[in-house]
Amino acid sequence: MIIAEGYKPVSHIREIPSRLVQDTVRRLFLEANLSLGEDVIAAIAQAAEAEKSQLGKQVLVKILENADAAKCESLPLCQDTGFAIVFMEIGQDVHIVGGALEEAVQAGVRQAYRDGCFRKSLCDPLTRLNTGDNTPAAIHVEIVAGDSIRIVVMPKGGGSENMSSVAMLVPAEGEEGIARHVVEQVRRAGPNPCPPLIVGVGIGGTIESVPMLAKKALLRPVGEPNQRDGRLASMEKKILDGINRLGIGPQGYGGQTTALAVHVEMRPAHIASLPVAVNIQCHSARHKEAVI
Repeated sequence: MIIAEGYKPVSHIREIPSRLVQDTVRRLFLEANLSLGEDVIAAIAQAAEAEKSQLGKQVLVKILENADAAKCESLPLCQDTGFAIVFMEIGQDVHIVGGALEEAVQAGVRQAYRDGCFRKSLCDPLTRLNTGDNTPAAIHVEIVAGDSIRIVVMPKGGGSENMSSVAMLVPAEGEEGIARHVVEQVRRAGPNPCPPLIVGVGIGGTIESVPMLAKKALLRPVGEPNQRDGRLASMEKKILDGINRLGIGPQGYGGQTTALAVHVEMRPAHIASLPVAVNIQCHSARHKEAVI
């Protein structure tokens, strides 16, 4: 046996039962589809106070009433209970025991959508035959330091996902071109993604990685500026102002609240490329997380 230089025996491995992963995924999807996050509720309430359009204000109030009713009556926030997306940060000192990780996640999704009587929305893209249990979920795994697993679930509705996009801009377009592109994407979407929106923007990377940046940007607390890069925080505000000047308003009825927030994430790009992804999220911005 050849032992790599610098190798040290592992001193601590934490075993985590696959059943714990399964039960946690089930619980989080039930919570996500029934209970809107406090950050989203606060952002909508603030928008309702500021909205000048009376019709737009009424829509925002109704959204808040809907969220309250869903939580109190254990009913889905929206009839579209989404494509099940799971983000996992798995510590390198973790060993899953008792079953396969993939199957544990898929079983948790199946149980949540069965037990919650949630709509099953996945189908064969060509025949349109429903899979019957809202699986397979999309699972995105990162290996990180530590001996725990962070699980974040996101039920993503089809209407808002349909309005999302990936573009390869000319590098010379720079920040101004990116801002124009994002605002134009929201303008084209109009009322279709059920505004007010949260807009996730990914910049850089490659054509397959930039959409992930945009989607993960949606997991940030609503309206929290980018903490790592002041340029991006400034860009977020500029794009949000441009979007809200469109006048689309809540549910497309007009007003100043087309988006609640814009969140931008960025990574290095090839010198010849400027990939930009826009992932649009409706006002029912559902995600829950846990660490096990």
